[in-house]
Amino acid sequence: MIRPVQPASRILPDCMYIYSSSDNHKRPYNIHLTMHSDVHCAPSLLYLGSVLVSNDKVDQYDNLAAHTHKGIEFLDKYGNFVKDRCAIELEYAGKLRRLVKSYQPKRKEEDEYQYSACKAFRQLLQELGDFAGQREVVAENLQSNVVRELHLLAKELREERKQHLNEGAKQVAVLNSAIGALERARRAYERAARESERAIETFDKADADLSLSRAELEKQKANVKARGQACEEAKQEYTEQLRKTNEAQRQHYEQRLPHVFKQLQDLDEKRIKNIKNFMLSSVDVERKVFPIIMQCLDGMETAANSINEKEDTQLVIERYKSGFVPPEEFRFEAASGRDSQEHAPPQHHLTAARGTVSHRVKKRGGLLSIFTSNKNNMSMDGKEDYSDLPPNQKKKKLQAKVLELNKQVAQEQAAMEGLMKMKGVYETNPTLGDPMTVEGQLNECCDKLKKLRQQLRKYEELLAEAHSQVCAPPLHPAARTNGAAPPAQAISIGSNSESLSRSASESSVSTGTGTGTTACASAARVAGGSPESGLGGELAAAHDHANGHHDHHDHHDHDDHDHHDHDEHDAHDHESDIDYYYEPDLQPLGYCKALYAFEANGTGSTMRMECGERLLVLETDAGDGWTRVRRQHTREEGFVPTTYIATTLYADAHDH
Repeated sequence: MIRPVQPASRILPDCMYIYSSSDNHKRPYNIHLTMHSDVHCAPSLLYLGSVLVSNDKVDQYDNLAAHTHKGIEFLDKYGNFVKDRCAIELEYAGKLRRLVKSYQPKRKEEDEYQYSACKAFRQLLQELGDFAGQREVVAENLQSNVVRELHLLAKELREERKQHLNEGAKQVAVLNSAIGALERARRAYERAARESERAIETFDKADADLSLSRAELEKQKANVKARGQACEEAKQEYTEQLRKTNEAQRQHYEQRLPHVFKQLQDLDEKRIKNIKNFMLSSVDVERKVFPIIMQCLDGMETAANSINEKEDTQLVIERYKSGFVPPEEFRFEAASGRDSQEHAPPQHHLTAARGTVSHRVKKRGGLLSIFTSNKNNMSMDGKEDYSDLPPNQKKKKLQAKVLELNKQVAQEQAAMEGLMKMKGVYETNPTLGDPMTVEGQLNECCDKLKKLRQQLRKYEELLAEAHSQVCAPPLHPAARTNGAAPPAQAISIGSNSESLSRSASESSVSTGTGTGTTACASAARVAGGSPESGLGGELAAAHDHANGHHDHHDHHDHDDHDHHDHDEHDAHDHESDIDYYYEPDLQPLGYCKALYAFEANGTGSTMRMECGERLLVLETDAGDGWTRVRRQHTREEGFVPTTYIATTLYADAHDH
């Protein structure tokens, strides 16, 4: 007979114990619970489901053990997923950074990045680099906040699961021990009962046998009594053991085993809850960088919106605008001899080749080679005067150079003023310092300032020449039909001529203040017109050649000698049959060095000079405290205070 016994429903409501009836005694089937820690099953939620103990030894303990094992393996799987994702994020960020680096503008491409499209692309690269940095932040935060915690949690869950399964195995062993003791007590009771029955049967046979003596009968009766007493003791022992086993079984299925299952359930819930938290943490890590990523995207959008096609095309126009004068119109060439003589093409015919950069470089190479002494300010092809560029571009480059030199001059002037103030303080109060310590710095500063101003004047002259080239009106076709030069260039043109026009003669005469020579040089530059004519260069070279043969004595002024020598060389090498009339200037008597800066008052014949500047002495001091000097580079003449200069006459120089 099978009778179900309902335990406490709050713990195991579906649990059922199965008993079988044998010899009017209730006994349960033997239960064997085994534990397999490496059994694999599909992960699912943990339920304290029906634990059915029956003859085929079926229970859910092994399934729960396998389920928890599989759950921890799933946790490891998720951890490996996040780890691989971190590697991908880092690889992605690294590739983005390499991409940004490879597309950064090279030094030779800097000029191209003045256009709005190129500037926008550079800004986009910068924003993309910041975007890559945010991907690195995501990878680092996932690595520290998720992957590391996942590994620690998996290790902790494995240890807890091992403890719970060991506890369950211990409880199963206790139950099996109680069931084994019950089985032994039952067998002993059955054996004692059979022996008692056999003793009773033997006594009944002996009692029915009249041939047996009374002593033999008493002996059988005593045996029956002893067997009955032994059977009763075995019965009591079996009853007691049955009670203990049932109690142990009840506690096992109602308390101990559910407690183990509850611990396994808590472990699995902890695992599942942490997986949820880790997923949320991964999302939160990425959400935190979204504002910065959005800023990067906004920056890319702003960079794209900053592109202005009109400005870019205008920059192209400004950059490549040459400023050349269009060539003259082609003349009709008649077939008849008379018409061909009347309409012969001009000898100085301007062709399209004259408007090219290569032709300009070829024509002006000899004239502008005088400016090749400074190697630090040279253009890309070695021309510091930018003569290789079209007029308009040359003008812009020279304007930028003049602006840069003005800044340098202002800096040096400020430094020199500071040194002068320091020297004055030292002279007023010698305890603060020795004035002579500042003297060397002052001299060095004066020399540097002088060189900068000379260079500034040179570039200002080049800028004025370039401005005249750009602003000069195009030649009228009628003025070029007979091969004659325009009126502005008609100064002293002729073969073996001994005289100049009135305007040229007046512009070449010195007035004593140096303005005449400056005007002559300026007129020569303007008269040159375009850089192709070369007339202005010839005039200036001839003038310098006539007035500069004594300047070799000034061996200290290297820069001025370089310009003078180049002018002489250019004048001799220039193939021209033009003769010039000039009035000889005063011959230099020596040279002097400015000890202090002197500012002219703007009236009279005084001339300004800079500290450390070297000048040519034309007239010595006649007792009035003034010395007449000439600036070699511009040939400007004027009077300066004698006490402001240190004079060295050529006779003294030869003695030294």
